[in-house]
Amino acid sequence: MSELKKDQHKAGFVNILGNPNVGKSTLMNALVGEKLSIITSKAQTTRHRIMGIVSGEDFQIVYSDTPGVMQPNYKLQQSMMSFVETALVDADIFLYLVENQASLKNESIENKLKQTQVPVIVIVNKIDLSNQIEVGESLSYWQKQFPNAEVIPISAKEKFNIEKVLDLIIEKLPYSPAYFDKEDMTNKSERFFAGEIIREKILIHYKKEVPYSTEVEVQSFKEEGNLIRISTVIYVTRQSQKGIIIGHEGKMLKKVGTDARLDMESFFGKKIFLELFVKVKKDWRDKEEELKRFGYIN
Repeated sequence: MSELKKDQHKAGFVNILGNPNVGKSTLMNALVGEKLSIITSKAQTTRHRIMGIVSGEDFQIVYSDTPGVMQPNYKLQQSMMSFVETALVDADIFLYLVENQASLKNESIENKLKQTQVPVIVIVNKIDLSNQIEVGESLSYWQKQFPNAEVIPISAKEKFNIEKVLDLIIEKLPYSPAYFDKEDMTNKSERFFAGEIIREKILIHYKKEVPYSTEVEVQSFKEEGNLIRISTVIYVTRQSQKGIIIGHEGKMLKKVGTDARLDMESFFGKKIFLELFVKVKKDWRDKEEELKRFGYIN
């Protein structure tokens, strides 16, 4: 690991940008060493900007996982892109995660990355799915696109070259006091992660538009010794989606609840009593009041 000057501390914000489903959440979880961002094979899994904090004696890295870059079609997606725009402003280092030679789906954001004075590390992910020639071609392509950037091949899923990325980040971090308490791991609440775990299970178990039409609201989160009681509502946009979420004789909702509860028990280290309810909230993705309530707009 890079040698730090005596009596000086490094700290900074390392913001991860890339297309949907390129592996940003997998990369952050690998760098943080904990599962903070939900991961599925579906695009647009990440909706919020989620920070993961890694602290050492002489450094603190504040990683920021952002939604995949896209052209928004409704207000929810516009809010998701506002998180990306914010990440372009407050970064000390950018991790630009790419796959093969696919550029960002939003050209203006990629141009901002090319023009920034902030250090950019281009990370070519999923090399475990390519052969040596393809990887070499991708590295050459991205070095030409970003001549002043470091270009590193990795497999976030297999944790290949993650240590090299970490070393390079520490090398490029500015000297600064820590921004957060050294014991902190994230800026998000336990309620937030409970909701995200449920949303991950919905993304896994349902197809087509249904997962993208849902929002999870944790209405109650009460700790009682070694037990946490959690009551949540899954909102959908149409009555037909409510039936799909619940399933025949409630079997689908029970499956989601069981899988989510087991993950929560692992995440929180306590027994979980979980209640799930399903309600219809028509067109919530296009209503500013609802987006504010769900934390997408300040």
